[in-house]
Amino acid sequence: MGMLSKITKLRKNKQFGYQPRFYKGKEEGNSPFAMEQRFEKYRSTASHTRGLKNKVNKAMDDMKVEGDRNLKIRMLIIVTVLLLIFLFIIDFDLSIFFK
Repeated sequence: MGMLSKITKLRKNKQFGYQPRFYKGKEEGNSPFAMEQRFEKYRSTASHTRGLKNKVNKAMDDMKVEGDRNLKIRMLIIVTVLLLIFLFIIDFDLSIFFK
């Protein structure tokens, strides 16, 4: 074993401690390059509320806040058009509502 151990013995890999010249390290952090979602700071539902009751209460509070009137009208028009397209696809007869 003594003679063969020099041939069959595995060497450790050489380590190279390279550090770039202008590298400031991880202590400083990358705050200008922090990854966060675009609208995260504007959302009220992004908080870490746990439990179904807290989530429902938070959603009800958000519904009480008055929104943009144009947004509501636009949403109503979109839903109406999609409903009419759906009724046309399933061949629904609208004449049952008229005399």
